[in-house]
Amino acid sequence: ARSALLALGAQLEHIAEAIRNMERQLMTWHRQNAASQRLETIPGVGILTATALAASVPDPSVFKSGRQFAAWLGLVPRQHSSGGKERLGRVSKMGNGYLRRLLVVGATSVTRRAETNHTRTGAWVRAMLERKPTRLVTVAIANKTARTAWALLANGETYTALPVS
Repeated sequence: ARSALLALGAQLEHIAEAIRNMERQLMTWHRQNAASQRLETIPGVGILTATALAASVPDPSVFKSGRQFAAWLGLVPRQHSSGGKERLGRVSKMGNGYLRRLLVVGATSVTRRAETNHTRTGAWVRAMLERKPTRLVTVAIANKTARTAWALLANGETYTALPVS
């Protein structure tokens, strides 16, 4: 039993070292990539999400708008409209599930920090939380983050938070 535990401990240490090496490689790539650094300025987008978006997203000019980019990630409501009646369903979940998950996790942190965030985005999140369920607001923030990410990639700008007016 002792030898089995020692072997498992050695495996765990080997895996931990491999993770540290990958994190160093990601950090090096992030520091050399201007798009990744711009994306990291968005609230709820860290190094992991920024590098994943910068590496996975094709040329941003492929998308006409931020909504198209969010739809590519599967963060827009599914359409069940017919005739003149507009019926929107749940998010479509099409596209890259890993990127969508990263954006939703980042949006969760934005939701949790909404009370201390004194920007227009923070005010918008607080207003949404008063009338909508938390999970729905989180996905809406992920959608908004995806649209912002597209704008930064397409225009080469850096995110600046606007104060509450």
